[in-house]
Amino acid sequence: LLSATGVIMEAAICTLVSQFKIFAGKDGSSSTLSKEEFHHLVTSQLPNLVKDTGDPRAMEELMGSLDKNNDGELTFAEFWQLIGNLASKQGEKVLREKKK
Repeated sequence: LLSATGVIMEAAICTLVSQFKIFAGKDGSSSTLSKEEFHHLVTSQLPNLVKDTGDPRAMEELMGSLDKNNDGELTFAEFWQLIGNLASKQGEKVLREKKK
């Protein structure tokens, strides 16, 4: 049997995958995010976790840091790096707050 936490975590992963596909499919292929799709996803879905979403240069740099094959688009695996980094930072923040 799955614990309640397991179900929540599975649902979170399913949500991340489905949101990626929804945003990626806006201009054609649902398997990659274009620069515009990435910006729209980040500003609408991660506005409190990603800094400088209003700065086009910062957004380009962020996407460039994730785009390992330099094709100008992000695969889910490339996008997942951002999710992992944000989750790590969030975890560190929670630990700091618990120590207070």
